[in-house]
Amino acid sequence: MEELESEERIGQFLVKIGAVTQAQVEEILRIQDSRSDALFGIIAIEKGYINDEALKRYLDAKSRRGGGSEP
Repeated sequence: MEELESEERIGQFLVKIGAVTQAQVEEILRIQDSRSDALFGIIAIEKGYINDEALKRYLDAKSRRGGGSEP
């Protein structure tokens, strides 16, 4: 299983596991800036970059490390 650093954000994690590219993360962050209510993972799923399983892997890893809600 992937080890999640204590402050690792979802975009960093998804790049690390090969689910998205850095360019896709940057695009998602630009979209997120214009949609204040949108979560990173939801945008990534809407764009077709990840599926529910990739998001679940991040949340599972974060919960094992005692992390809070998605940034």
